[in-house]
Amino acid sequence: MKSSNIGGQAVLEGIMMKHKDEYAVAVRKPDGEIVVQKETYKSIVKWEQLTKIPFVRGIFNFIDSMVLGIKTLTYSAEFYEEEEEKEELTQAQASKQEKTEKLIMAGTVAFSVVLAVSIFMVLPYLLSSFLRPLIPSYFIRTVIEGFVRIGIFILYILLVSRMEDIQRTFMYHGAEHKCINCIEHGLPLTVENVRVSSRQHKRCGTSFLFFVMAVSIILLVLIRVESPVMRVIVRIALLPVIAGISYEVLKLAGRSENPVVNLLSKPGLAVQRLTTKEPDDSMIEVAIQAVEAVFDWRAYEAENFDTAESI
Repeated sequence: MKSSNIGGQAVLEGIMMKHKDEYAVAVRKPDGEIVVQKETYKSIVKWEQLTKIPFVRGIFNFIDSMVLGIKTLTYSAEFYEEEEEKEELTQAQASKQEKTEKLIMAGTVAFSVVLAVSIFMVLPYLLSSFLRPLIPSYFIRTVIEGFVRIGIFILYILLVSRMEDIQRTFMYHGAEHKCINCIEHGLPLTVENVRVSSRQHKRCGTSFLFFVMAVSIILLVLIRVESPVMRVIVRIALLPVIAGISYEVLKLAGRSENPVVNLLSKPGLAVQRLTTKEPDDSMIEVAIQAVEAVFDWRAYEAENFDTAESI
């Protein structure tokens, strides 16, 4: 079976689905209506070839995912802001507002990256370094650091999942996965079929983050420096390499049923039990509309499944 190459993300009371350069955001408004916006995404990378080079493309795809994710999340939140009277903007004012929004977007992405690096890369190293008097082995301390990193990640998910809005977002996340699994198993994209499909998927961003943490353990064990300052610098400098390798592993997992690949995917799939929840039918309806706006699932199933002729 060929991967559908559909990706997505849960947003506030909705779902974003992306296929190739097109993406669609489907949001259920407070009045119950489903609004679907479809657009073409332009990568931050002007030289398209960079997004196709193995072990390099993952870095830029990760940044693009962050940019698009924040953009679509902001769009979905607009439906739930308190209604205010909006003045008509002149062309100059509209242009200025667009530039301001782009600056805010860039600042948000930069802040998110710095915060993530601090919490998930630097903090685990600092915590594990306190064990040096008790555990002189650099190898053992680095492995412990990796498990501390995973522990912080899981603790973070458990804490945010207590928020009501996040719980509903995780339900939409489940609807996104169920739709993709429904299609990739040759079933017509209906509420009934989506409902019984799995909410776990090997190409999920949660699995990507887990691969990042696993790959970081391996590389940091192999690359050893003595200076504590250089150890922090190495951890930050290796992030693009770690992201590039993790992306390739994730792509392989998404198109392979090899037993070894499936085994490597199991920890990420297990963590997805925390980041996805069972959606209700109204959420599935939103997900289906997002998929159908950017992907011809009937043509995909006709090409990949014999049973598609009966759809």
